[in-house]
Amino acid sequence: MRTITVRQAIQEALREEMRRDENVFLMGEDIAYYGSAYGVTKGFVDEFGEKRVKDTPISETAIIGAATGAALAGLRPIPEIMSINFALQALDQVINHSAKMSYMFGGQMKVPMVLRTPSGWSQLAATHSQTLELLFAYIPGLKVVMPSTPYDHKGLLKSAIRDDDPVIFIEHALIYGAKGEVPEEEYLVPIGKSVVRRPGKDVTVVSYSRMAMLAMEAANDLAAEGIDVEVIDLRTLRPLDMEPVIESVKKTNRVVVAEEGWKTYGIGAEVQSRIYEEAFDYIDAPVRRVAGIEVPAPYNKHLEMAAYPHKANIVAAIREVLK
Repeated sequence: MRTITVRQAIQEALREEMRRDENVFLMGEDIAYYGSAYGVTKGFVDEFGEKRVKDTPISETAIIGAATGAALAGLRPIPEIMSINFALQALDQVINHSAKMSYMFGGQMKVPMVLRTPSGWSQLAATHSQTLELLFAYIPGLKVVMPSTPYDHKGLLKSAIRDDDPVIFIEHALIYGAKGEVPEEEYLVPIGKSVVRRPGKDVTVVSYSRMAMLAMEAANDLAAEGIDVEVIDLRTLRPLDMEPVIESVKKTNRVVVAEEGWKTYGIGAEVQSRIYEEAFDYIDAPVRRVAGIEVPAPYNKHLEMAAYPHKANIVAAIREVLK
């Protein structure tokens, strides 16, 4: 099987769905002739034209408002917000309109929109290095996807584009160049299904996006010491599929939850709570959480590295939970 990057996987998903359905179109700041901030849509305007690859004014509220309206009118817009931090400008459109239309009108109106946006950190400082997926995962009416591998980026994005509900598709900015095997033939990855990324019997690590990749690296390192780590990649944060997690806990009896976001009220807190609710009798040690330090992201490189979790933090948490 061929190997491609996350960026290429996203590009393939967009191209295939735009060729399959003429109602699918892209919109966002500098996505046409500049090719977007991370180069994902480079060349798309040459193939699909300005009607389906639209540059927009610098107004996130206008982008999501227009996309919601287009979706209600029967199109399938894919608005791109340059950074998840800028999506804060459009929260009213997303939370009070896109997410609620179907519920407020008894299912008579659909919003088949995929909001693509990068998240993550890389010396972008306090207002640009935030991981804010929790804000969207909290809202009923939205589906929130945050994959790790190129395979899942392509398969989940294609599923999101075909979905009749608004989907927030979050790409970690530090893994666009990560490589992985992706088949050339057509495939979809269903939204709302966690996956066992690596089977093991001693401890379960639950994670998603870039941290799931680091969890795999940590598991491979510890395998040399005879520690058998099971890694579960959530892939979708809403709806949250806990079945593989609970089944894994019943087998390993020890759990580490790893995320980049802040620990308080975070995704890890939700996973930890569900484990205690559904598998309390199987827990042999307190569930440990790996998360970001609860400060605004520092611009200084060394301070930033200290603020975000790394593979070493996952390894340390695994050793702690195994004591």
